[in-house]
Amino acid sequence: MLAFALPYTLHVLAALVWVGGMFFAWLILRPAAVVALEGPARLRLWLEVFRRFFGWVWLAVAVLAISGIGMLHLRFGGFDAAPRHVQVMIGGGIAMFALFMRVQALLLPELRAAVQAEDWASGAAVLGRIRRMVGINLLLGVAVVAVASSRLPL
Repeated sequence: MLAFALPYTLHVLAALVWVGGMFFAWLILRPAAVVALEGPARLRLWLEVFRRFFGWVWLAVAVLAISGIGMLHLRFGGFDAAPRHVQVMIGGGIAMFALFMRVQALLLPELRAAVQAEDWASGAAVLGRIRRMVGINLLLGVAVVAVASSRLPL
């Protein structure tokens, strides 16, 4: 079981970075930014936040995929023999990644373009769509963590 400890620990830490980062951004940073900053400054702040956070999310996604596949093979010999809760976690992770890619590849460039053009109304609208996607992703992440913690894989 010692061979399982390292990928398990890395997996949990990567999930903590991603889900915890979304929790912080959605429930702490966003309300504080609304109170403290005017629209243009708030949009510029979010561009910087996304740039920095998404680098960590990419790292977390890589660690989650590598450690998850490793644990899947170490513990169950592959996907087919994995119990239902593990398959649900994998499906939730895939859905989370798809939502992240939607924000990264489609919405973030729209936000960047709106800020560069100083089109604050469009930027605010895009930021609202990003906020909804992050909220959905946060709920998915919490659900995946709940599934994971209800059935310890050790």
